[in-house]
Amino acid sequence: MAIEGPLKELGIHDVFQLLDLSRKTGKLTVTSKVRHNRGSVYFRHGAIVYAEIESNPHLLGGLLVRTGGIAEADLQRARDLQIKGDKRRLGEILVELGAISERELEREVRTQVEEVVFELVGWQEGYFSFEEGDSVKIPIDASVSIPTGSLLMEGARRIDEWSRIERRIAHLGVIPAFAPQDEDKQGEYLDLLPPEWEVLTAVDSDRSIREIATVLGRSEFEVAKTVFGLEATGILALREPEPKPAEPTQSEDELAPRIVERAEAEFEAGNIAAARELLDEARRAHPHEAAIHLLLGKIDLAQKFLPQAEEHLRRALRIDPMLADAHRLLGDTLAMSGQYTEAVEWWRRWLTLSEHAEQEEQEVERVKEALRTVEKLDLLLESPGGD
Repeated sequence: MAIEGPLKELGIHDVFQLLDLSRKTGKLTVTSKVRHNRGSVYFRHGAIVYAEIESNPHLLGGLLVRTGGIAEADLQRARDLQIKGDKRRLGEILVELGAISERELEREVRTQVEEVVFELVGWQEGYFSFEEGDSVKIPIDASVSIPTGSLLMEGARRIDEWSRIERRIAHLGVIPAFAPQDEDKQGEYLDLLPPEWEVLTAVDSDRSIREIATVLGRSEFEVAKTVFGLEATGILALREPEPKPAEPTQSEDELAPRIVERAEAEFEAGNIAAARELLDEARRAHPHEAAIHLLLGKIDLAQKFLPQAEEHLRRALRIDPMLADAHRLLGDTLAMSGQYTEAVEWWRRWLTLSEHAEQEEQEVERVKEALRTVEKLDLLLESPGGD
């Protein structure tokens, strides 16, 4: 029997407890239209082994670089090995290269999982569904297993603590700045903890709490908690961000396609970094815009970042199954990864999905030729002398 329903009838805390007590294995998906967001939590025998959220997707490699866990060069070396056919997970390769220890890798993944779960347990509206079974693919780069009960207890503690923090910090867009100091106190020694010094180094009177958390690679809760303490001691002052002028000629629905159009122009001009920056900003505002994930997948494929390309293209197709180009590009990505059987399925869907424009004739011929090549390969492997 499927486990699904609205959170107003069965709270998210109760859903987690049910899966924990039943020792379920599978994937829990929680969707909130109010928040324009969706999170996924993966369970194995009741324990949480992975979690991700669309509004703040953390690919492991990028997360490790941002937090200083590894160098950009180490990440590129690991991705190059995957491109050349190394089937190991990214985390395993990084450990083998000596870029990070297995313990440090596990700590980073565990932190990522915990932060997603802590955000989800605060949702009071939305819809949940649980897909049970050992066949659910868990997209992990390091193995963790976290008792669900301990996360729920910590989540409840954070909710209580947030209620206290929110008296001074109403939202994460608040901007901290150094408070004016009394002349009598100038030159006094500040006895601060390392996390407090770290936050102070990122304060520039322009960054919001959310932006500081991103720069430091720390959780928004921990940064807000630290800022709350520094404000209480008079070191920092808080201000609301300046309201941005509204775009009178553009609605929110019109904005995302225009950003995608600009990003595609940058990509075609070879300005990949600029294209990614535009798309990352658009994705935060519009996590369910299929065209954004499609173009990110296209860029990753061009750079041979195959696991990332596959993830973005599959997400685009989950949002819009009729997105024609995503079928073809996913087929290309899977073929380059050596997954020929599934690649054929996606190519055939693209060929039959709709009529193709004249400018796509070359792509049609290329895909048909690729299909013929795979069929010949299958025949050779099946023939008596094929081995």
